[in-house]
Amino acid sequence: MRILWLTWKDTGHPQAGGAEVVNEELAKRLAKEGHDVTFLVGGHKSCKPKERRDGFEIIRIGGRFSVYRHARSYYKKHLRGWADLVIDEVNTIPFFAKFYVKEPSVLFVHQLAREIWFYQMPFPVSLVGYLLEPLYLRLLATHSPDRPTTVITVSESTKADLIRHGFKAENVHIISEGIELKPVPTLAKSEKYERPTLLSLGAIRPMKRTLEIVKAFEIIKSQSPTPVIPARGEIKHPSSQLDTRSLRLIIAGDTIGGYGKKVLRYIEQSPYRIDIEVLGRVSKEEKIELMQKSHAIAVTSVKEGWGLIVTEANSQGTPAVVYNVDGLRDSVRDGETGMVTKENTPESLADSIVSLLGHSDAHPPAYPSLRIAAWEWSKEITFDRSYSDFKRILRL
Repeated sequence: MRILWLTWKDTGHPQAGGAEVVNEELAKRLAKEGHDVTFLVGGHKSCKPKERRDGFEIIRIGGRFSVYRHARSYYKKHLRGWADLVIDEVNTIPFFAKFYVKEPSVLFVHQLAREIWFYQMPFPVSLVGYLLEPLYLRLLATHSPDRPTTVITVSESTKADLIRHGFKAENVHIISEGIELKPVPTLAKSEKYERPTLLSLGAIRPMKRTLEIVKAFEIIKSQSPTPVIPARGEIKHPSSQLDTRSLRLIIAGDTIGGYGKKVLRYIEQSPYRIDIEVLGRVSKEEKIELMQKSHAIAVTSVKEGWGLIVTEANSQGTPAVVYNVDGLRDSVRDGETGMVTKENTPESLADSIVSLLGHSDAHPPAYPSLRIAAWEWSKEITFDRSYSDFKRILRL
């Protein structure tokens, strides 16, 4: 088949994230099986207009916002009638492909953005986006009753979101997520930092709410409970208690932008700044080492499609504590593979971190069993499984 894929960025974009990795892992497998895949994406500074990678083609047109307009023009001028299938990927804004393409089309939705508008966009753009999203989703869901919209997504949370906005449940299909990292072969030999370490990993942006992780860390330090953590990551019952005075926080991710600077200023003023290490952007190798050696990862996004960083950390032997939001509640089985907070506040996050890392006479340690379960589950979340789901839905 010839497949035209409309999305706003590719993995070569400076702001590429997990969704772009998923796209190209699927495209790579499509190309390997003989399908002809072309991406239409937004360009960026110093990018090539066209590029061929892993058997598929990338055509870059327009920019972050103009790509939607340029995609329609480019399709009409160069690609009308070429494809057997068009994939309209929704990253905040859809391409509305079904209104101008004649070929069969599907929507690919990693997550909806409604709450994110207020974190990532200035007023009044944020308000306009917030109000428009349910309107255009309803339009996409109900257009052409004789040609129902097939939707692909990656979590039960996003599926429920789509159904609330008018899509029929039978037309919304879930594929597995996948991760690039190979799970560590064994946990028995994996080493953790000598000091108990909480990790925050990823771009420091408003919708990630990194500052709330810092505040939760401060709450734990101020209360001085006594978490118990395996000093070298052993699976056996840990025997030594580590006071929270030993607890530290590592923050790795881009600090570019106003929010990143705000977080840095806050840390500078923190009474516990000596126990907070800010690394900035890290390499893939450094990322893997951080995930392997840290004792827990905290994720506090406003919402996610899935929460790939959670599964990646799990694959390296590190469980997660997350906010109870779309995507993150899908990537953590509360009390089984990690902890989901009761409330989305620094106070509740602090309580969950202590519950994960500590124990008392009345409550045995949860950490060893959660760590094993998270690692085992990560082995099931693969791109091969994702691709198998994808093919089944598209009937390839």
